[in-house]
Amino acid sequence: MKSTPTEFLRPARAEDVPALMSLRTEAEQWLSTKGTDQWSDPETGGVAIGKWRQAIDDGRAWVVANGAGDVLATVSRGPVDRDFWIDEDQPESAFYLYKLIVARAAKGKSLGVRIIDWASRVAALEGRDWVRIDTWRTNVDLHAYYKRMGFTHVRTEAPSNRRSGWLAQRPASQLTLPDDLLRARTP
Repeated sequence: MKSTPTEFLRPARAEDVPALMSLRTEAEQWLSTKGTDQWSDPETGGVAIGKWRQAIDDGRAWVVANGAGDVLATVSRGPVDRDFWIDEDQPESAFYLYKLIVARAAKGKSLGVRIIDWASRVAALEGRDWVRIDTWRTNVDLHAYYKRMGFTHVRTEAPSNRRSGWLAQRPASQLTLPDDLLRARTP
């Protein structure tokens, strides 16, 4: 679906935290209807808010908004997670994508795909080779989604303190919807 000119990507702001938490809560509820326990851990409330505030302060959290200012999706860029990515993976060669959440009301706008394409463009502009993700190990539907987006499964890690660990990457040069890119706006 072709984007409307009112949808844009911008850095998240402190006042977006309630909207981000609403996205997360909605995603938790929807995922439970899909038979996955993703995000069913106690990392809600204060812990999630604290992590989002830090990502916002660090300039790593972004939102997709419409012309009315409604938050339709979010994504964060993160540092390499050393529970998963090792020196042999050449961690500096990748953009690490985290917390990609799209509002159910925005279904059909291809926002997830377009956000991934945005990450690929940023990675390529920075001279990085890969966009990398780690997802919940048990969410096979999400694994299939990322594979459809061109990600290749690298391996699965299972540290005892983490539920995530299905690792995948796709070339930074790859775009799924090159004619429908999200435009970024900065304050």
